[in-house]
Amino acid sequence: MPGTLLHRGATVQCLHAGEAQPAVTNPRVKVRGQQIVIRTSTYTIAGCTSNPPCATAQWVTSAVRVRAGGVPVLLQDSQAVCVPTVTGLNIVATQPRVKGT
Repeated sequence: MPGTLLHRGATVQCLHAGEAQPAVTNPRVKVRGQQIVIRTSTYTIAGCTSNPPCATAQWVTSAVRVRAGGVPVLLQDSQAVCVPTVTGLNIVATQPRVKGT
């Protein structure tokens, strides 16, 4: 399924409402002036209400056809797994214009 590309300014939360931010972005590709996020980037999570709280998340799905620097980019429908809770991330909002598959 096509989805919009994930970028640094996207609103991403763990399932317990903790705020998730990418540790690394691709510095060469931008959408709406913000760097996009690639599959190899982990997310750090702050403010998780779970016990124990979500600390990081690693992506398990990404774009199939779109790559940046040889690495698949993340899309709005990409899936991640949080550590240590083994729950997912919720992509709440992202830029609406650039899509990939």
